Amino acid sequence: MEENQTAKWYVLHTYSGYENMVKENLLLVFKKNDMEDRLLETVILMEDVVEEKNGKKKIVQRRLMPTYVFVKMIYDNSMWHMVTNTRGVTGFVGPQGRPLPLEDDEVKRLHLEKREVTVVDFVVGDTVKVVDGSFEGQVGTVESIDLTSKKCKICINMFGHLTPVEIELAMVEKLESISAE
Repeated sequence: MEENQTAKWYVLHTYSGYENMVKENLLLVFKKNDMEDRLLETVILMEDVVEEKNGKKKIVQRRLMPTYVFVKMIYDNSMWHMVTNTRGVTGFVGPQGRPLPLEDDEVKRLHLEKREVTVVDFVVGDTVKVVDGSFEGQVGTVESIDLTSKKCKICINMFGHLTPVEIELAMVEKLESISAE
């Protein structure tokens, strides 16, 4: 019985566009039933995407897995109706809609534990300066950004040739454009 007292990750299916509402409603439902200590975390997987609108590029957040909400909770069978009757929830992901906790390798693959939010203030095409590492002081143009590996590829001038180098996002800073006004 002790094993049931450990928190595990479960997946809830929601109506499209209801993910944030489900996250808020779950907190309210658990609080109302005096069980907020059993709901440890509620996550909607998001990704940063570069979007271009009217010639301007910006990074926006999009749902990585629309219609799914991940919850870390201490679950028992008495909670099934409470969770599935929460507004916006269509059910648990599992056999016959019964909760099936995620395996440890799935939790790792989805980065549900110890998630870090990577904030990047530059986009592909921006001019950046390397502020750390062996290329410190070099200026280049961003060719690509990989938020998963936390690296970007920039093109720098090395020995008179434009050379692409891969570098960690934390080692690069956007250069503010200087206007000649």
